[in-house]
Amino acid sequence: MAIPITYNLRNLRLRLAGTIMTALGIALTVAVTVFILSLLSGLQRAFVQSGDPLNVLVIRKGSQTELQSGVDRESFQTIKFLPGIAKNKAGDPLVSGEFVVVMTIPRRNGTGEANVTVRGMSSIGFELRPSVHLAEGRWFNPGQREIVVSRSITKRFSNSELGKELFFGKGKWKIVGVFDAGETSASSEIWADANLMSSDFDRTAAFSSVLVHATDPVAAKALSNRMNDDQRLKLDGFSEPEYYAAQTRSGDPIRFVGTLVAIVMAVGSCFAAMNTMYAAVANRGREIATLRILGFSRPSIITSFVLESILLSLLGAALGLALTLPFNGMTTGIGNVTFSETVFNVHVTLSVMITAIVFAVTMGLLGGIAPAWHAAKREILAALRD
Repeated sequence: MAIPITYNLRNLRLRLAGTIMTALGIALTVAVTVFILSLLSGLQRAFVQSGDPLNVLVIRKGSQTELQSGVDRESFQTIKFLPGIAKNKAGDPLVSGEFVVVMTIPRRNGTGEANVTVRGMSSIGFELRPSVHLAEGRWFNPGQREIVVSRSITKRFSNSELGKELFFGKGKWKIVGVFDAGETSASSEIWADANLMSSDFDRTAAFSSVLVHATDPVAAKALSNRMNDDQRLKLDGFSEPEYYAAQTRSGDPIRFVGTLVAIVMAVGSCFAAMNTMYAAVANRGREIATLRILGFSRPSIITSFVLESILLSLLGAALGLALTLPFNGMTTGIGNVTFSETVFNVHVTLSVMITAIVFAVTMGLLGGIAPAWHAAKREILAALRD
């Protein structure tokens, strides 16, 4: 015969102070876990959404990022006329030679400076990113010292509004437009004319990377394989989603530290739940003996006490989620493998919440088994004397 769940709910209510303290400990553990998972979810979303499967990013063989790469102009001309490359309405191949550097800009909140990616491109580069649209002003004119910045950059950094000027390279560049790139890696970038940038940085002999748009998925795969296999070019080709997915390793330190903190806090929360349940056992000896006399079996008593611990953990999980939900959608940034800052949003997704609840239930289960076993194994006469 099973013990009704109302019995456990009443006990939690009667021991309100202990219940609240233990639930708060579990809530803090869950809150830390949810926040770390939400950061990683937002970072992954920013990179995964960056890129068209038909776009192939070409960098120097052995390079891990565009910043480390160099594709010479001769190779660029060879790439332009490879089979499988799509063309625009004017009949030009959709191939963009791009130049990537980083610059330092002070944060708007006064917490210091951060590196920001500056990407030089031609008008073809805009065509390869159709999801990016202009929010304010206009696109830069080729051959002019003009730049466009993402909306996220404008919000997070000083002197990055429309009409202002930023200094990098060999002079000042005027901000003539603000673009909206959604939750993609482009929202962490500033765009300028590639030829002017290469001249400013004395790197006219090579691009950092080349972005190619294929006619179809088969052609995209063939182009990628061609880059990797052609020993003359000495280049690597990646589909854009693959390349940006690899950049999520910048979140590895967060994952490691967050996991370590969560484990330490989880152990503490398990002991807190265990202490609460042991206290419940110690104060309810006669009650437990009465349950045995009434015919409830030891397995029923073990199940009841474990269930009580799980209910305590679920209460903590609810409080923990309530603490973190206000951060959902918050914009933040992290340094990536190119030493610049990637802007992304915190996302408390359904999978994150389910993981947090499972984590809390596991803590409750581990914290409740030993006290439940102790409660069930006590002899009836010994318990009645308490």
